[in-house]
Amino acid sequence: MKNMTLRLAVLGSVAYSAYALAAPGFTALPTTTPFTHPTVSGATTAFVACNNTGDFGSGVSTKSPTTSPANECFLTPNPANDLASPVTGYTLVTSASRPVTLNNVYSGNTNKSIGTVLDVVWRKPAATAPVTATPMCIYGTKFTATSTDYNTTAAGNQYFEANGVARGGFVDVSTPASPVSRNVEVAYARMTGTSEVLFRAGRAYTSVQHRVGDQDIPQTGLGSFPSINGSNSWSSNATATQQKADLHDNWVELATDINARDDDGSSTASSAMFYIRTSCSTSAPVAVADAIRLRQTFQEQSTDPSTGVGVDQNFIEVTVTGFVPPGGAATPAHTQPY
Repeated sequence: MKNMTLRLAVLGSVAYSAYALAAPGFTALPTTTPFTHPTVSGATTAFVACNNTGDFGSGVSTKSPTTSPANECFLTPNPANDLASPVTGYTLVTSASRPVTLNNVYSGNTNKSIGTVLDVVWRKPAATAPVTATPMCIYGTKFTATSTDYNTTAAGNQYFEANGVARGGFVDVSTPASPVSRNVEVAYARMTGTSEVLFRAGRAYTSVQHRVGDQDIPQTGLGSFPSINGSNSWSSNATATQQKADLHDNWVELATDINARDDDGSSTASSAMFYIRTSCSTSAPVAVADAIRLRQTFQEQSTDPSTGVGVDQNFIEVTVTGFVPPGGAATPAHTQPY
Protein backbone atom coordinates (compact mmCIF):
# COMPACT_ATOMS: atom_id res chain seq x y z
CA MET A 1 0.00 0.00 0.00
CA LYS A 2 2.82 2.37 0.88
CA ASN A 3 4.56 1.63 -2.44
CA MET A 4 1.35 2.30 -4.35
CA THR A 5 0.85 5.58 -2.52
CA LEU A 6 4.40 6.61 -3.34
CA ARG A 7 3.96 5.68 -7.00
CA LEU A 8 0.79 7.77 -7.27
CA ALA A 9 2.49 10.68 -5.56
CA VAL A 10 5.40 10.52 -8.02
CA LEU A 11 3.05 10.32 -10.99
CA GLY A 12 1.10 13.28 -9.67
CA SER A 13 4.32 15.20 -9.22
CA VAL A 14 5.45 14.49 -12.80
CA ALA A 15 2.12 15.56 -14.23
CA TYR A 16 2.13 18.63 -12.00
CA SER A 17 5.63 19.62 -13.07
CA ALA A 18 4.75 19.28 -16.74
CA TYR A 19 1.72 21.47 -16.23
CA ALA A 20 3.75 24.03 -14.32
CA LEU A 21 5.78 24.77 -17.42
CA ALA A 22 2.67 25.80 -19.32
CA ALA A 23 1.73 28.90 -17.33
CA PRO A 24 3.97 32.00 -17.46
CA GLY A 25 4.52 33.73 -14.15
CA PHE A 26 4.06 30.74 -11.86
CA THR A 27 7.35 29.87 -10.17
CA ALA A 28 7.98 26.64 -8.26
CA LEU A 29 9.02 26.68 -4.60
CA PRO A 30 10.92 23.85 -2.90
CA THR A 31 8.87 21.05 -1.38
CA THR A 32 10.99 19.39 1.33
CA THR A 33 14.54 20.08 0.13
CA PRO A 34 15.79 23.70 -0.05
CA PHE A 35 17.08 25.22 -3.28
CA THR A 36 20.75 26.05 -3.79
CA HIS A 37 21.27 29.67 -2.78
CA PRO A 38 21.72 31.84 -5.91
CA THR A 39 24.55 34.01 -4.55
CA VAL A 40 26.10 32.34 -1.47
CA SER A 41 28.38 29.39 -2.20
CA GLY A 42 27.44 26.27 -0.27
CA ALA A 43 24.26 27.80 1.15
CA THR A 44 20.64 26.83 0.57
CA THR A 45 17.38 28.76 0.64
CA ALA A 46 13.63 28.24 0.79
CA PHE A 47 13.04 31.41 -1.27
CA VAL A 48 12.94 32.66 -4.86
CA ALA A 49 13.36 36.28 -5.99
CA CYS A 50 10.31 37.80 -7.67
CA ASN A 51 10.76 41.59 -7.99
CA ASN A 52 14.06 43.02 -6.77
CA THR A 53 13.21 46.69 -7.31
CA GLY A 54 12.51 49.24 -4.58
CA ASP A 55 14.65 47.56 -1.89
CA PHE A 56 11.66 45.65 -0.48
CA GLY A 57 9.63 48.81 0.02
CA SER A 58 12.36 51.01 1.48
CA GLY A 59 12.16 52.76 -1.88
CA VAL A 60 9.62 52.81 -4.69
CA SER A 61 9.33 49.55 -6.58
CA THR A 62 9.01 49.25 -10.34
CA LYS A 63 5.40 48.23 -10.69
CA SER A 64 5.62 46.89 -14.24
CA PRO A 65 8.72 44.67 -14.34
CA THR A 66 10.68 44.67 -17.57
CA THR A 67 13.98 42.99 -16.70
CA SER A 68 14.95 39.75 -14.99
CA PRO A 69 14.88 38.86 -12.12
CA ALA A 70 12.11 41.44 -11.68
CA ASN A 71 9.94 39.39 -14.04
CA GLU A 72 10.00 36.26 -11.90
CA CYS A 73 6.52 35.35 -10.56
CA PHE A 74 4.94 38.25 -12.52
CA LEU A 75 1.82 37.05 -14.32
CA THR A 76 0.98 38.62 -17.65
CA PRO A 77 -1.47 39.43 -19.08
CA ASN A 78 -3.33 40.60 -16.01
CA PRO A 79 -6.66 38.96 -15.19
CA ALA A 80 -9.66 41.21 -15.80
CA ASN A 81 -10.27 41.66 -12.05
CA ASP A 82 -9.44 40.18 -8.65
CA LEU A 83 -12.02 37.40 -8.99
CA ALA A 84 -11.08 36.41 -12.53
CA SER A 85 -8.98 33.29 -12.93
CA PRO A 86 -5.30 34.12 -13.45
CA VAL A 87 -4.87 31.30 -16.01
CA THR A 88 -7.15 29.39 -18.36
CA GLY A 89 -8.86 26.18 -17.30
CA TYR A 90 -9.66 27.37 -13.77
CA THR A 91 -13.05 28.54 -12.52
CA LEU A 92 -13.97 30.49 -9.40
CA VAL A 93 -14.96 28.19 -6.53
CA THR A 94 -15.40 30.62 -3.66
CA SER A 95 -14.23 33.93 -2.25
CA ALA A 96 -14.45 35.86 1.00
CA SER A 97 -13.63 39.39 2.10
CA ARG A 98 -12.24 39.02 5.60
CA PRO A 99 -11.80 41.86 8.11
CA VAL A 100 -8.34 42.17 9.67
CA THR A 101 -8.44 42.99 13.38
CA LEU A 102 -5.36 43.78 15.45
CA ASN A 103 -5.65 43.21 19.19
CA ASN A 104 -2.48 43.09 21.28
CA VAL A 105 -0.42 45.04 23.79
CA TYR A 106 0.21 47.84 21.25
CA SER A 107 -3.50 48.42 20.72
CA GLY A 108 -4.14 48.43 24.46
CA ASN A 109 -5.67 44.95 24.05
CA THR A 110 -8.60 46.46 22.16
CA ASN A 111 -9.75 45.67 18.63
CA LYS A 112 -8.35 47.84 15.85
CA SER A 113 -9.67 47.33 12.33
CA ILE A 114 -6.60 47.65 10.10
CA GLY A 115 -7.81 46.37 6.73
CA THR A 116 -9.30 43.52 4.74
CA VAL A 117 -8.04 40.36 3.08
CA LEU A 118 -9.62 39.08 -0.11
CA ASP A 119 -9.37 35.27 -0.02
CA VAL A 120 -10.16 33.45 -3.29
CA VAL A 121 -10.05 29.86 -4.59
CA TRP A 122 -10.10 28.77 -8.24
CA ARG A 123 -10.09 25.11 -9.36
CA LYS A 124 -9.25 23.10 -12.47
CA PRO A 125 -10.63 19.55 -12.76
CA ALA A 126 -8.13 16.74 -13.27
CA ALA A 127 -9.45 16.03 -16.76
CA THR A 128 -9.00 19.55 -18.06
CA ALA A 129 -6.11 19.97 -20.51
CA PRO A 130 -3.25 19.95 -19.89
CA VAL A 131 -4.18 16.83 -17.93
CA THR A 132 -3.03 16.51 -14.33
CA ALA A 133 -3.32 13.54 -11.98
CA THR A 134 -5.49 15.45 -9.51
CA PRO A 135 -7.59 18.60 -9.50
CA MET A 136 -5.52 21.77 -9.09
CA CYS A 137 -6.44 24.84 -7.08
CA ILE A 138 -5.14 28.40 -6.95
CA TYR A 139 -5.40 30.29 -3.66
CA GLY A 140 -5.49 34.06 -4.07
CA THR A 141 -4.66 36.63 -1.39
CA LYS A 142 -4.92 40.41 -1.47
CA PHE A 143 -4.45 42.64 1.59
CA THR A 144 -5.75 46.22 1.67
CA ALA A 145 -4.73 48.37 4.64
CA THR A 146 -6.72 51.18 6.22
CA SER A 147 -5.52 54.42 7.85
CA THR A 148 -6.06 53.22 11.40
CA ASP A 149 -3.88 54.30 14.30
CA TYR A 150 -3.30 50.93 15.93
CA ASN A 151 -0.71 51.96 18.54
CA THR A 152 -2.36 53.41 21.64
CA THR A 153 0.94 53.35 23.53
CA ALA A 154 2.64 56.04 21.40
CA ALA A 155 1.89 59.63 20.45
CA GLY A 156 0.72 60.44 16.93
CA ASN A 157 -0.59 57.93 14.41
CA GLN A 158 1.04 54.59 13.65
CA TYR A 159 -0.29 52.51 10.79
CA PHE A 160 0.18 48.76 10.52
CA GLU A 161 2.61 47.74 7.78
CA ALA A 162 2.41 44.28 6.22
CA ASN A 163 5.93 43.32 5.15
CA GLY A 164 5.09 39.63 4.97
CA VAL A 165 1.98 37.62 4.11
CA ALA A 166 2.03 33.92 5.01
CA ARG A 167 -0.48 31.21 4.07
CA GLY A 168 -0.57 27.79 5.73
CA GLY A 169 -2.08 24.38 5.10
CA PHE A 170 0.13 22.96 2.32
CA VAL A 171 0.85 19.68 4.09
CA ASP A 172 -1.99 17.15 3.97
CA VAL A 173 -2.30 15.83 7.52
CA SER A 174 -5.56 13.95 7.02
CA THR A 175 -3.52 10.80 7.71
CA PRO A 176 -1.36 12.00 10.61
CA ALA A 177 1.05 9.06 10.40
CA SER A 178 1.81 9.84 6.74
CA PRO A 179 1.64 13.59 6.06
CA VAL A 180 2.02 14.58 2.41
CA SER A 181 3.82 17.78 1.38
CA ARG A 182 2.17 19.37 -1.64
CA ASN A 183 4.04 20.93 -4.56
CA VAL A 184 3.41 24.67 -4.74
CA GLU A 185 4.00 27.50 -7.21
CA VAL A 186 3.59 31.24 -6.72
CA ALA A 187 2.71 34.18 -8.95
CA TYR A 188 1.28 37.66 -8.67
CA ALA A 189 -0.70 40.06 -10.83
CA ARG A 190 -1.53 43.74 -10.51
CA MET A 191 -5.06 44.73 -11.47
CA THR A 192 -4.59 48.36 -10.34
CA GLY A 193 -1.77 50.80 -10.92
CA THR A 194 -1.19 51.34 -7.21
CA SER A 195 -0.93 47.77 -5.90
CA GLU A 196 2.43 46.67 -4.46
CA VAL A 197 4.53 43.94 -6.01
CA LEU A 198 5.77 40.63 -4.63
CA PHE A 199 9.45 40.99 -3.73
CA ARG A 200 10.21 37.35 -2.92
CA ALA A 201 8.39 34.15 -2.02
CA GLY A 202 9.47 31.22 0.11
CA ARG A 203 8.41 27.80 1.31
CA ALA A 204 8.81 29.11 4.83
CA TYR A 205 6.87 30.01 7.94
CA THR A 206 9.20 32.85 8.89
CA SER A 207 8.99 36.41 7.54
CA VAL A 208 12.52 37.83 7.43
CA GLN A 209 13.10 41.51 8.03
CA HIS A 210 14.61 43.46 5.13
CA ARG A 211 16.19 46.86 5.77
CA VAL A 212 18.42 48.74 3.32
CA GLY A 213 21.54 46.71 2.70
CA ASP A 214 20.15 43.38 3.89
CA GLN A 215 20.50 40.28 1.73
CA ASP A 216 17.60 39.78 -0.67
CA ILE A 217 17.38 35.98 -0.31
CA PRO A 218 17.48 34.44 3.20
CA GLN A 219 19.64 31.40 3.85
CA THR A 220 18.52 28.28 5.69
CA GLY A 221 20.25 27.11 8.85
CA LEU A 222 18.27 28.89 11.55
CA GLY A 223 17.18 25.70 13.33
CA SER A 224 13.81 27.08 14.47
CA PHE A 225 10.60 28.59 13.09
CA PRO A 226 9.84 32.05 14.52
CA SER A 227 7.02 33.94 12.83
CA ILE A 228 9.37 36.93 12.29
CA ASN A 229 13.16 37.03 12.22
CA GLY A 230 15.24 40.19 12.38
CA SER A 231 16.17 42.94 14.83
CA ASN A 232 13.20 44.13 16.90
CA SER A 233 15.10 47.33 17.68
CA TRP A 234 15.90 50.37 15.58
CA SER A 235 19.24 50.84 17.33
CA SER A 236 20.74 47.62 15.92
CA ASN A 237 20.70 45.84 12.57
CA ALA A 238 19.91 42.17 12.19
CA THR A 239 22.73 39.68 12.66
CA ALA A 240 23.47 37.01 10.06
CA THR A 241 21.40 34.53 12.08
CA GLN A 242 18.51 37.00 12.22
CA GLN A 243 18.45 37.05 8.41
CA LYS A 244 17.75 33.33 8.03
CA ALA A 245 14.59 31.29 7.54
CA ASP A 246 14.32 27.52 7.25
CA LEU A 247 12.11 25.61 4.85
CA HIS A 248 8.68 24.85 6.34
CA ASP A 249 6.60 22.82 3.90
CA ASN A 250 3.28 23.77 5.50
CA TRP A 251 3.66 27.48 4.69
CA VAL A 252 4.29 29.92 1.86
CA GLU A 253 5.68 33.34 2.82
CA LEU A 254 5.22 36.33 0.51
CA ALA A 255 7.31 39.48 1.05
CA THR A 256 5.69 42.81 0.21
CA ASP A 257 5.23 46.29 1.77
CA ILE A 258 1.66 47.40 2.42
CA ASN A 259 0.90 50.53 4.45
CA ALA A 260 -1.74 53.24 4.08
CA ARG A 261 0.88 55.84 5.05
CA ASP A 262 4.45 54.61 4.85
CA ASP A 263 7.15 56.79 6.39
CA ASP A 264 9.67 55.81 3.72
CA GLY A 265 7.53 57.57 1.11
CA SER A 266 6.51 54.46 -0.80
CA SER A 267 2.97 54.23 0.56
CA THR A 268 0.97 51.47 -1.09
CA ALA A 269 -2.28 50.59 0.64
CA SER A 270 -2.99 47.33 -1.19
CA SER A 271 -1.00 44.37 -2.37
CA ALA A 272 -1.09 42.80 -5.76
CA MET A 273 -3.16 39.63 -5.99
CA PHE A 274 -0.85 36.86 -4.79
CA TYR A 275 -1.45 33.36 -6.15
CA ILE A 276 -0.42 29.96 -4.78
CA ARG A 277 -1.12 26.95 -7.00
CA THR A 278 -1.20 23.40 -5.65
CA SER A 279 -3.08 20.11 -5.87
CA CYS A 280 -6.50 19.87 -4.22
CA SER A 281 -9.70 17.82 -4.66
CA THR A 282 -13.30 18.26 -5.70
CA SER A 283 -14.32 18.88 -2.08
CA ALA A 284 -15.53 22.33 -1.07
CA PRO A 285 -12.74 24.54 0.30
CA VAL A 286 -12.55 24.68 4.09
CA ALA A 287 -11.85 27.93 5.93
CA VAL A 288 -9.38 27.48 8.80
CA ALA A 289 -8.71 29.99 11.56
CA ASP A 290 -5.26 31.67 11.46
CA ALA A 291 -4.38 30.20 8.05
CA ILE A 292 -3.39 33.67 6.78
CA ARG A 293 -0.87 35.72 8.77
CA LEU A 294 0.17 39.31 8.20
CA ARG A 295 3.55 40.32 9.63
CA GLN A 296 5.01 43.73 10.41
CA THR A 297 8.77 43.15 10.43
CA PHE A 298 10.02 46.56 11.66
CA GLN A 299 11.49 47.72 8.36
CA GLU A 300 11.52 51.32 9.61
CA GLN A 301 10.28 53.62 12.34
CA SER A 302 7.07 55.64 12.13
CA THR A 303 7.65 59.36 12.59
CA ASP A 304 5.21 61.30 14.73
CA PRO A 305 4.53 64.43 12.60
CA SER A 306 3.76 66.56 15.66
CA THR A 307 7.15 65.97 17.28
CA GLY A 308 9.35 64.51 14.53
CA VAL A 309 10.22 61.68 16.92
CA GLY A 310 10.53 58.18 15.50
CA VAL A 311 8.25 55.52 16.96
CA ASP A 312 9.18 51.87 16.69
CA GLN A 313 7.13 49.72 14.30
CA ASN A 314 7.78 46.57 16.32
CA PHE A 315 7.22 42.98 15.27
CA ILE A 316 3.51 42.16 15.03
CA GLU A 317 1.65 39.20 13.56
CA VAL A 318 -2.08 39.46 12.84
CA THR A 319 -4.02 36.35 11.87
CA VAL A 320 -6.95 35.93 9.49
CA THR A 321 -9.11 32.94 8.62
CA GLY A 322 -8.23 31.47 5.22
CA PHE A 323 -9.08 28.65 2.84
CA VAL A 324 -6.65 25.71 2.89
CA PRO A 325 -6.13 22.68 0.63
CA PRO A 326 -7.89 19.46 1.72
CA GLY A 327 -6.32 18.04 4.86
CA GLY A 328 -4.46 21.28 5.61
CA ALA A 329 -3.94 22.79 9.05
CA ALA A 330 -2.67 26.18 10.26
CA THR A 331 0.16 25.00 12.50
CA PRO A 332 2.21 26.22 14.33
CA ALA A 333 -0.12 28.27 16.50
CA HIS A 334 -0.07 32.06 16.60
CA THR A 335 1.23 33.85 19.68
CA GLN A 336 0.75 37.52 20.64
CA PRO A 337 2.04 39.91 19.51
CA TYR A 338 4.08 37.65 17.14
